Amino acid sequence: MVFPEIRTLTFNDGVAMENNAFSKLRKELLDLANLSQLSSLLEWDQNVNVPSGGHRARADVMAYVAHLRHEKFVAKKFENLLRTAVESAENGKLENDESFIALKTLSDFKKAKKLPTEFVGESARLYGESYQVWVEARAKSDFLLFEPYLTRIVQAKKQEAEYLGYIKSPYDALMDNFEPGLTTEFASKIFDQLKAFMVPFVERIGSSRVKIDRGFLYEKYPIKKQSQFVRVVAEKIGFDFHKGRLDVSTHPFCQSLHSTDVRLTTRFDEKDFINQALLSVIHEVGHGLYDQGLPEEYFGTPLGESISLGIHESQSRLWENQVGRSWSFWVYFYEDLKKSFPSQLEGVSLSKFYRAINFVKPGLIRVDADEATYNLHVILRFEIERDLIEGNIEVAELPDVWSRKIKEYLDLIVPNDARGVLQDIHWSKGLFGYFPTYIVGNLYAAQFFDTARKQIRRIDSKISNGQFSELKEWLKNNIHVHGRRYSSEELLFKATGNKSTPVYFMDYIKAKYSEIYNL
Repeated sequence: MVFPEIRTLTFNDGVAMENNAFSKLRKELLDLANLSQLSSLLEWDQNVNVPSGGHRARADVMAYVAHLRHEKFVAKKFENLLRTAVESAENGKLENDESFIALKTLSDFKKAKKLPTEFVGESARLYGESYQVWVEARAKSDFLLFEPYLTRIVQAKKQEAEYLGYIKSPYDALMDNFEPGLTTEFASKIFDQLKAFMVPFVERIGSSRVKIDRGFLYEKYPIKKQSQFVRVVAEKIGFDFHKGRLDVSTHPFCQSLHSTDVRLTTRFDEKDFINQALLSVIHEVGHGLYDQGLPEEYFGTPLGESISLGIHESQSRLWENQVGRSWSFWVYFYEDLKKSFPSQLEGVSLSKFYRAINFVKPGLIRVDADEATYNLHVILRFEIERDLIEGNIEVAELPDVWSRKIKEYLDLIVPNDARGVLQDIHWSKGLFGYFPTYIVGNLYAAQFFDTARKQIRRIDSKISNGQFSELKEWLKNNIHVHGRRYSSEELLFKATGNKSTPVYFMDYIKAKYSEIYNL
């Protein structure tokens, strides 16, 4: 078999890397990245194409590839190459970017070394098998179908936390996989601060005399026209369909194989076009723009990877909310929307439409939640995950715990498992520790966008005229191109001049919804 030639990288001074320890390390990193691409492709295909009877076989393949990649990463051969490259970096024999790659890879290696290869492979198999069970359980609204698998997943995540190590809470080790440095203690403090602001603010909105008509949003919107419209929006914002695609799945997601191969998915509902398809596509486009904006020449290295899920979510939430729910955005798109759906939007003014898509009312479904209540959905999940991993509750208790928290935070009754504890894909994939990044992403997004508004002249006018390129380039130049060069906190300070704080988000929510609801 003939493999494609590995392209020679050039760094800032334009000098090609010579055939030394670093170039050998770079080749090994590319091999590992190719295996990661294969894992990503298998997972995307599982969510989009695999027939219901094929998931167990797919889980076996996913386990094999995960095992193979981890085995290769922690092998003695790779460790020797890595330590030789690190020694060269410490002796000043490597360029700055080469040194960063070597040292950051060493950090990744030390963490991966803590996990037994067999454990990695079997965990991948478990998540692969659990996904289809979750799909079936959700369709039947029957938590008992999924409970045995979720019990095994929680046990696996507890074991993973023990392997990785932690100081205070085992949940810290899992959150660190998605937002390095984030701790349960710190997250709880920030989330309590947000909860103290959001709960009474949502109550004030609920007491407002402003009445918002939303009935037209739930007319019948033909799916073929929905599909056409969301693609136009995605492309106009800046998503490159020559380097990406859009498909349908049970739960919307973005899967990046490479900066030139980014896969988005959404779901369609004839009776709920805006939430189910349009806003979810804008959200996933935010992820996709980040992945397409990563420097291709550093593929396979830490400089070609996203910093964290919190930063990643900041991009999706920024495009979905600060842009996609804004007045300026719909000044540009609304007439086209009315042309696509004339009967559904007949007699509906832009002002009426804008208020409808920014309607605030507690609901059961996280992905459908408005900006003012969304974080409460995430706090609920954070608290449940923390208590599961810390051993304070058991899997069998989840439906009841979920119902109690929904009642406490949103004053709602959960009618069934599908609209309650089974609504999210994350636990079936073993993504414990992911949910907090949605809130972190909301906070980062507000801070990034506040700075962009100040630095991009007449940004609202430009968005109103369909000019999204300056915002896209601002995000690319200030966030995407840096890869993992900086920590989340360092990047935020570099881009905005301030440390992370929930104040930007709270000010944004208060100003926007006070105007809409005449508070």
